[in-house]
Amino acid sequence: MVVVETNKLVRTVFSGLAALVIEDVEDAGEVIVVRASTRGEAVECPACGTPTRRVHAFCERRPADVPVDGRRVLVRVRVRRMRCPVTGCARRTFREQVPGLLERYQRRTVRLREQVRAVVRELAGRASARLLPVVGIGAGRDTALRTLMGIALPERAVPTVLGIDDFALRRSHTYATVMIDATTGARIDVIPGRGAQPVTDWLREHPGVQTVCRDGSTAYAQAVRDALPGAVQVSDRWHLWHGLGEAVAKEVAAHSTCWASATGLQDGPRAATTAERWTQVHGLLEQGVGLLDCARRLNLSLNTVKRYARASAPERLQRVPTYRSTLVDPYRDHLRSRRAAEPGVAVQQLLREIRELGYQGSANLLYRYLNQGRAEDDRAHLSPRRAARLLLTRPDKLTTSQQERLGQLAGACPQITAALSLVGAFAALLKPDQSNAAALQAWAAAARAADLPHVHSFVRGIEQDRDAVIAAITTTHHNGRTEGVNTRTKMLKRQMYGRAGFALLRHRILLG
Repeated sequence: MVVVETNKLVRTVFSGLAALVIEDVEDAGEVIVVRASTRGEAVECPACGTPTRRVHAFCERRPADVPVDGRRVLVRVRVRRMRCPVTGCARRTFREQVPGLLERYQRRTVRLREQVRAVVRELAGRASARLLPVVGIGAGRDTALRTLMGIALPERAVPTVLGIDDFALRRSHTYATVMIDATTGARIDVIPGRGAQPVTDWLREHPGVQTVCRDGSTAYAQAVRDALPGAVQVSDRWHLWHGLGEAVAKEVAAHSTCWASATGLQDGPRAATTAERWTQVHGLLEQGVGLLDCARRLNLSLNTVKRYARASAPERLQRVPTYRSTLVDPYRDHLRSRRAAEPGVAVQQLLREIRELGYQGSANLLYRYLNQGRAEDDRAHLSPRRAARLLLTRPDKLTTSQQERLGQLAGACPQITAALSLVGAFAALLKPDQSNAAALQAWAAAARAADLPHVHSFVRGIEQDRDAVIAAITTTHHNGRTEGVNTRTKMLKRQMYGRAGFALLRHRILLG
C-alpha cells in the first residue's frame, strides 16, 4: 500500500496556485474551498513603481478556480493592502495583485477565465450555459455572452490580396459582407449590407489592397472600380465552372428529344400548353413584336418569353419524364424479358413471379410501372440532370458504363457533342497559365459558333467581366479560402438560430 503525503497531493492537484501559500483545503460538499495567502514579498506601487512591504490592512478575495473532481473550487485568498512609501504619490494605498493568477476586478483565476473563454468562443451564450455547469463551472448565458464580448478582437493588417463574399443575416431581407485575407484565410472584417456603397466605403477607409478576389457580383465589381481603380479583380474559378455547368444543364434538358427517344417526352396538358405558348410567342416575334411587348400581351414573365424565343421548336422546351427509383427497378430485366417472350402475360402472373424473387411492393406500383413503359427501357431512365452530370465529370472519373452512356448522348445530338467539347476545353482553362488569355478568346468564339443559346448567355457574362475572368485563369489567386470561411460563417449564424445581433455575430466571426 502506497501512502501519499498530503502536502505533496495538494501541491499536485492545485499546482496552478503555486504563486500562493495554501493553508487549508476544505470539502464543503458541492464546493471545494481552498484557503490561501500571498507570499509576503515586496510589491511595486502601480502609480510610481516603488517597491514596498508596508502593510496598511488585510482583505480577502474569493475567486473561482478550475474545477476538481467535477466540483467547483473556491479560493479564499488573504491579500494585503499596501501603503506607498513615497509621500507625494497619488496612490496612498493599493491592493496587491498576483500576476498570472489573479487580476484586478476579476472573480475567476486567469486559467479558469481562459477555459471559459475557450468554451464561449465555440458555443456562445445558451449552449455555454448548458455545458459549463456540467464540467463544474458556474456561469449563466448573460455571463457567457459578457465573457465572449470581452475577448479582444485580433488586430490584423489589411491584406494585399482581399477576398469578398456575402451571407444572409435573414434570407431575402438583410445581408452582410465578410472580408477575408485570400492568402491565409484570416477574417479581416464583417460589415452590414452587400451593396456597392458599403464595400466602397470600407475599401477607402482601409487602403493597401492590391488584388480583390470575388464572385460574379456586379455590385462588388463596381465597388472595387470606384474605390480602387488600380486594383486587380479576380473572378472565382469555381463560380465560372458552376455557371458553365448550369448553362450546359439547360442545353441538355432542351435537347431531350435527341437523347431520350427511348423513354419519350412529357405528354398531356403540360406538353400541349408548352406547344401553344411557343406558337404564340414565335407568331408575335414574326410580326415584329418585341420581347417585352410579347410578355405583356401573353401575360408571361420576360424571362419565360426569352426561353420560348430561344427554342427553335416546341419539343426543345419539353422534358423527359422524371421517375423516382421504385421497388420494381431490381426486377426490370425480368419483366422486360418475360413481356418480350410472351406479350400477353398477365400482370398478376408477373407479380407472382417477382414476389418469388423477393419483390415486396404492391400490385398498384407494378401496374403503374408497366403503364409508364419503364419495363421496356434497355436501362434505367436517365434524367437531364444526370445526363448533364456525365458531361461535366472528368473523363477519368467515369466508370466504363458511364463512358458508354456519355458516348451515346454525344452521338445522339450534334449540340450535345459541341457542348461536350466546350466543357472539356473550358475545364483546361481553369488551370492557371499565362497562355489561357488567348485560349479563352478562341473558346468564346467556338462557343458563339455553336447552336447553344444558354452557353451564349454564359459567354456574354464572361465578356462583361472579361478582365476579372482573365485574371482568374492566368494568376494563382482564387476565392476558395473566402468561400470556405464564409461557409463556416453561415454555420455560426445557424448555431445561434439566426437570433444573434450583428455585433455578437461579428465578434464570433472575427474570433474564429
